[in-house]
Amino acid sequence: MKAVLFDLDGTLLPMDQNEFTSAYFKALAEHTARYGYDPQKLAGGVWKSTVAMLKNDGSDVNENVFWRSFSDIFGQKVYDDKYIFDEFYSTGFERLKELCGTNDGMIKVVQGLASRADLVIASNPVFPRVAQAARMRWAGLDDRMFKHITSYENSHYCKPKEGYYKEILDSLGYAAEDCVMVGNDVSDDMPARNIGMRVFLLTDCLINGDNTDISELPHGGSSELEEFLESV
Repeated sequence: MKAVLFDLDGTLLPMDQNEFTSAYFKALAEHTARYGYDPQKLAGGVWKSTVAMLKNDGSDVNENVFWRSFSDIFGQKVYDDKYIFDEFYSTGFERLKELCGTNDGMIKVVQGLASRADLVIASNPVFPRVAQAARMRWAGLDDRMFKHITSYENSHYCKPKEGYYKEILDSLGYAAEDCVMVGNDVSDDMPARNIGMRVFLLTDCLINGDNTDISELPHGGSSELEEFLESV
């Protein structure tokens, strides 16, 4: 085992994904409304542009895909307004910390791995780096412990596309069989095994929208994860 990839939301950072997403859109709409953005149109535009990132075919980084889609809705002025969105991540976004918890067991796992393997934050890269760093901080983690952190600035794909996982491997210089992916979402995180990674499904904040049978997947909480990592 040369590297362990960790999802963030619901894995290292306990949360209700639906509650967090709803609050995120509301907070962003409230912030941008001060600058003349209609809240409903803003929320719809952000969602449409997020979907564009999820569909990214690898031809450009997610950041450019997002803003290109967003500008199709609001016009070229959005490029001059980027500072408004940057400002949000140091103000309104921070309030969302209240919706999240910490997982002492997972913090222990990460700290214990620091001397054994390279660590990666493999969070779906639909957020900018500053938002990834904020959520890592909320989780009680130091981003300097991680060799690679996916964000919309450095990623050409999103989960669950194989290209997302292959791009991480390319950045690390490791083969898939040398890496483990840990996540809480069956549909987004477990497809890493399709390219040869070993996987572990964290069930504390399990997302299994398709009701997939998880009995054959290594799964459990932080204690079971520790045992699993000791065996690989």
